[in-house]
Amino acid sequence: MMSINIVANEKRICYFASMPVRSCRVTIQDMDGVSHTVEITAATLYEAVAQGLAAIRANEWVAGIAQGLNVVKVSVADVRVEHEVKLMDFTKWLEKNGGSPREVSDRQKIRSILGMPISSR
Repeated sequence: MMSINIVANEKRICYFASMPVRSCRVTIQDMDGVSHTVEITAATLYEAVAQGLAAIRANEWVAGIAQGLNVVKVSVADVRVEHEVKLMDFTKWLEKNGGSPREVSDRQKIRSILGMPISSR
């Protein structure tokens, strides 16, 4: 018995999964030894290097980028979170009495960091 495999004459399209765009800091030293850092977004490491080099080269403060063994540092932040706290709210929380054991412990630690007396509140 003979087996015949028939392959459909179909157009196959290959879709590349898009890489997530990430926020990156790109740092490189110029010819004077000064480090320069820019923030960019990129989907790949080499895209980050290219965008960072383009941005740094365009800056008038850069003395020129040496080729060869010069290293480009790329720092990737998958999720960068920024918070703003009103100092009044922070102070009120710091002076608050009671709360959960963790909250009391956190307050004591922060009071210590700030050089404040640690009370057994």
